[in-house]
Amino acid sequence: MAMGFKDRAEAGRRLADRLRDLQTENPIVLALPRGGVPVGYEVARALGAPFDVMIARKLGAPGQPELGIGAIAPGGVRVLNEEAIRMLGISDAEIEAIAAKEEAEMEHRLRRFRGGRPAPEIRGRDVLLVDDGLATGVTAKAAIRAIRRESPRRIIFAVPVCASDTAQAFGREVDELICLEAPPYFGAVGLWYRNFDQTSDAEVLALLDRARKEIGGTGREERRAARGSDSEEARSVSIRAGVLLEGDLRISTGARGVVLFAHGSGSSRFSPRNRFVADILHRAGLATLLIDLLTAKEEEIDQATAGFRFNIGLLAERLVGATDWLTQTAETGFLPIGYFGSSTGAAAALIAATRRPDPVDAIVCRGGRPDLAGPALAELRAPTLLIVGSEDPVVIELNQEAIARMTAPKELRIVPGATHLFEEPGALEQVAQLAADWFVRHLGAAAQTKAA
Repeated sequence: MAMGFKDRAEAGRRLADRLRDLQTENPIVLALPRGGVPVGYEVARALGAPFDVMIARKLGAPGQPELGIGAIAPGGVRVLNEEAIRMLGISDAEIEAIAAKEEAEMEHRLRRFRGGRPAPEIRGRDVLLVDDGLATGVTAKAAIRAIRRESPRRIIFAVPVCASDTAQAFGREVDELICLEAPPYFGAVGLWYRNFDQTSDAEVLALLDRARKEIGGTGREERRAARGSDSEEARSVSIRAGVLLEGDLRISTGARGVVLFAHGSGSSRFSPRNRFVADILHRAGLATLLIDLLTAKEEEIDQATAGFRFNIGLLAERLVGATDWLTQTAETGFLPIGYFGSSTGAAAALIAATRRPDPVDAIVCRGGRPDLAGPALAELRAPTLLIVGSEDPVVIELNQEAIARMTAPKELRIVPGATHLFEEPGALEQVAQLAADWFVRHLGAAAQTKAA
């Protein structure tokens, strides 16, 4: 069998030659790590386009992790091979456990590969998604669906080599599929490279850093200069709340309020779901602050023991500290504050709001555990929206019991067809829009009252 490429770098250069004549508008190159990054780097450099990673994770079968039964991507995207799951007899509980583990790994990689940088802006742009090859396509499919949610102008999936049968079916997922070689007898991606050594994290980081120096950022600098303002860029902040917490603050000119995110069990400020919601809130004219409620050491312990995630009092105390920081910071001190709480973070948000009732003017809980807030439910003053999926009956009941104990303005909204994590197509978008409407209404009203 003839080997198609010397290595990934050569494959990337050959792929770039094919892409040079492609008519694109404000293109950005995204690569699937790790193997797609050396390919994508060569494409981005040749096209002079900004370069970043797109994280997606394969879901491996129990006891056979190399056998893919699906994939996940940011924004709650999940693609499942229902036929394989049925044939292997894999239960819903097993799928949820596998997905939770891979989501944690996805967030870890986002932290490692992006650091404090926000996700690239892709709305209205031509996105070139690149990998080192296309076999079954399940991971790439999840990535593409996550990208599609961000409203790009076009999605072009480009690979050096692909399985011909997968390519035929895959073309429906993207606006254009470009594959240099589609052999009838594919075998595996690695067979088409003479050197297919594993790409390391260090190599990924080095190529991303080199791309930023050689090619530039994601194109935001030019748009920011045209606006004459830096205010829409997220920036890293450190917040003293008993311990030092790391956060990402994003403020737009004319923001009518700031929303502080309280992440749920085993999550962090890099939660793809919360970042998806934060982007929608930003577009609605709201500032956002995503923070890690646990230190790096505490998070490490929690991953092993789950010893912190149900310590609601500790999480609420950290939120109070972050709230005080917002009120004492010049950029945000004049803005009404909202809380967006998920899972156990919802209970922490409700408790924190009773301890700082004046600055906190609205709360939204997604798939939350408000029941864990206890006596604080009756003390709450801030208007509170609870959002639950219709296919999450236990949490619906807990939310119904909690809302009955609230005396503050309140509302329970149930998203049809959604499960606990709102992974179904369009479910998370509904959550984000409901949250945006709630915050705009209540924080906007609070801003007017304070101005008067």
